[in-house]
Amino acid sequence: MTASVTIDRVTQTYGGAVALHEVSLDIAAGEFVVLLGPSGCGKTTLLNLIGGFAQPASGRILIGGRDMAGVAPAARPTTTVFQDYALFPHMTLAENVGFGLRMRGMGRAQRREKAAQMLALVGLPGREDRRPHELSGGQRQRVALARALAVSPDVLLLDEPLGALDLKLRRQMQDELKAIQRQVGTTFVHVTHDQEEAMALADRIVVMSEGRVSDLGPPREVYLRPKSLFSAAFMGEINQIPVVAGQSAIGAYPGTGTLLIRPEAIGTSGALALGQATIMDAAFFGTHVRVHARIADLTLTLHLPQDADPQPGAVMMLYASAHSFLESR
Repeated sequence: MTASVTIDRVTQTYGGAVALHEVSLDIAAGEFVVLLGPSGCGKTTLLNLIGGFAQPASGRILIGGRDMAGVAPAARPTTTVFQDYALFPHMTLAENVGFGLRMRGMGRAQRREKAAQMLALVGLPGREDRRPHELSGGQRQRVALARALAVSPDVLLLDEPLGALDLKLRRQMQDELKAIQRQVGTTFVHVTHDQEEAMALADRIVVMSEGRVSDLGPPREVYLRPKSLFSAAFMGEINQIPVVAGQSAIGAYPGTGTLLIRPEAIGTSGALALGQATIMDAAFFGTHVRVHARIADLTLTLHLPQDADPQPGAVMMLYASAHSFLESR
């Protein structure tokens, strides 16, 4: 099963503090949406409202077209996977995965069969009789995912589920999580503060800042054509070049606003000439050489190919192969 989620002008307050400001968002059935932003931006608050762990101060949340006002978490067509796994240490993996089914009255034999199917789905076949302490962190996270999927939710909510894993395992789990979502077709709403994780997983990214949606779109669009300066900077390193009445540090550019250029888009060729730059420093980062270069009073960050060997003090002509522009409002 799968269902759409509609967030309609939702506001949430805690005491005198406003955590969400009239947030509106439509999530299609079967879509993988990632809520991305720094701590305190409102992403977890929004996830909790969808799951029913809190009620909004105003606005509506609909799942599959049904208004969730007053509907308790257990009665919603949602399940949640948390960062801390929350597995029962005294239960086998089959018992952990089948716990929600047990609460719904499913018989023991059926529960075990369903648990075996779910464990196989997450890459843990034949592990039904093991216990959580026998597993690695990544394997425990898979069990938590299997338990959430076992009850066939219309919407699966994931609250930074990969945050406790090391980098290599986190990237492996990102690939597996996306593959599982495509296989089951359930609507996934995933919270993270990790930009790379968001881009690896999402059909669409919702960038949040101070309780508002700062940007929204497919990963490529949000990264290459950000709709706000906050989104541009939060999605990774970016050069921001002010343009006032058609003039900037790199020369004439039509309009008034901010020219945005990613470091990897700057090099020795491209459609937009930036000017003669003096190399300030360079460091080898494995996949690229990270360079700071200066044009007049402007310092640019650029990523050159691995085999580049720019020397401090050297002068080179720089170009941008891609850029975007945000007009001042």
